Amino acid sequence: MFNKKIIFIILAVIFVALPLRAHFQMLLPQTDIVENPQSALINLKLIFCHPFEGDIMNMVKPRRFGVMIAGETRENLLSTLKKSTIDDQTAWTADYLLKKPGDYLFYVEPMPYWEPSEEKFILHYTKVVVNGFGLEKGWDSKIGLRAEVVPLTRPYGIYTGNLFQGLVLVNGKPAPFIDVEVEYYNKEKKYKAPAGAYITQVIKTDANGVFSYAIPAPGWWGFAALTTAREKLLNKKDGKYYPVELGALIWVYARNMEMQ
Repeated sequence: MFNKKIIFIILAVIFVALPLRAHFQMLLPQTDIVENPQSALINLKLIFCHPFEGDIMNMVKPRRFGVMIAGETRENLLSTLKKSTIDDQTAWTADYLLKKPGDYLFYVEPMPYWEPSEEKFILHYTKVVVNGFGLEKGWDSKIGLRAEVVPLTRPYGIYTGNLFQGLVLVNGKPAPFIDVEVEYYNKEKKYKAPAGAYITQVIKTDANGVFSYAIPAPGWWGFAALTTAREKLLNKKDGKYYPVELGALIWVYARNMEMQ
């Protein structure tokens, strides 16, 4: 018979071998394209979760939430956030009225999230682009976030199978050879992963900080470029300092082509 020590070692090895599930800060509008002025009022949802599996985590009110319009003006939207609940966990929602033609770059800086299983804080700067009334202006603008994905492919009007490319900037500079986790928002649990590795796709930026990914299915796709912040943060529960996973995220929506 195995003694308790051997059983503990076996379980520990199994636990270490299991892949850790990816965390994604979600910032999802009800649509990425608004053409009709009568549909100019849109709703945005802010959720912290594992998108493919649908596991929701508690999200405290963000530090910043705003929008850049047509690469020019900005609005602070933090006061528009309303608390909501999903699976007994806190999420946030906001309504926004598109007022003029152009690209609307919504962005959020959440509070750092403590992940005890990985012994680190998670801080994901996240953006999503909504086109307003057909004027394609501003979608490739830099917001100036600490970590940011600047799309090289227009991030709306994307067909399934299109190649999406983005430039990752960390502290304003390209971030070469870092991991980019890619995950599908499996909202209706329509898809089943044949193995754990299929849940989160992993690619890398090239020497210029650029990543590329061919989108295989319709729906929302999140791209999370990950690095480690220079500073550590204090965990008040144990009085120790821990590393910070610094993420640059962008969400894009893909649609299937439709026949006449």
